[in-house]
Amino acid sequence: MGSFSRYGWREMKALGVVGGSGAPVPVVCSSVRNHRFRVSFSSSPSSGPKTVEQVGIAAPKSEYKPGVFDDLFLNLFRNKLVQEVGWDSEKPGYDGLIEVANRLMMKGTTNTATVEAAVRILRSLFPPYLLELYKMLIVPIGGGKIAAMMVARVTVLTCQWLMGPCKLNSVDLPDGISCSSGVYVERCKYLEESKCVGICTNTCKFPTQSFFKDHMGVPLLMEPNFGDYSCQFKFGVLPPLDDTIVKEPCLEACPNASQRRTVARNIDITACPKT
Repeated sequence: MGSFSRYGWREMKALGVVGGSGAPVPVVCSSVRNHRFRVSFSSSPSSGPKTVEQVGIAAPKSEYKPGVFDDLFLNLFRNKLVQEVGWDSEKPGYDGLIEVANRLMMKGTTNTATVEAAVRILRSLFPPYLLELYKMLIVPIGGGKIAAMMVARVTVLTCQWLMGPCKLNSVDLPDGISCSSGVYVERCKYLEESKCVGICTNTCKFPTQSFFKDHMGVPLLMEPNFGDYSCQFKFGVLPPLDDTIVKEPCLEACPNASQRRTVARNIDITACPKT
């Protein structure tokens, strides 16, 4: 246990939680709430906001330059996904990953089954006992704020291959403190490539929230924006019991919704079939 404590100290030092001399660095939390602004596309004051699809997805994209370990992360995640689904795509790289993710969603008999399968995949990516040790040794420090800040930083360092460019930002915690435990995804590659609300919510949002809360002890609220494909991670914030995202309508570009419209044109599609 003592050796793990020293290892945890080195990890916190590497993430900037403690200084080079070993002295603690003040947690970047403030009682002053930060103000955010939402930008929507609009051709005139009376025309109302437009989604990215309505303006032809004309917003410039920030390209992420793959790092040294990105192929390793992609292949590891895809292999775990294939093991769960029992099927693999013939397409290489990220395109194949999206096809397998779509098969995972279609395989589940219920949304709950899909979410549980995705949680199993996330758990399989970590060595045995590491998650429990994190909950036991790191989460209690600083009332959970240190753990939330650490996972936010690790998310930025290791997950841009999946989501695209993202950056740390501050979020408001339930106690009124503003803390740098947020991750803002500028334009989620996973959502943009899948073009599916169901894949986003049932193979990413809900299972990721459950994984961090139940298996790492860190509450997480994810707020995807289906208009501009951005997503806000709020580590340290519990998701609402009644998340209105389940009522989100299908994206116009969703291949699953398009197929349903083709097969049965008289069906009024108002919500994603997998939300």
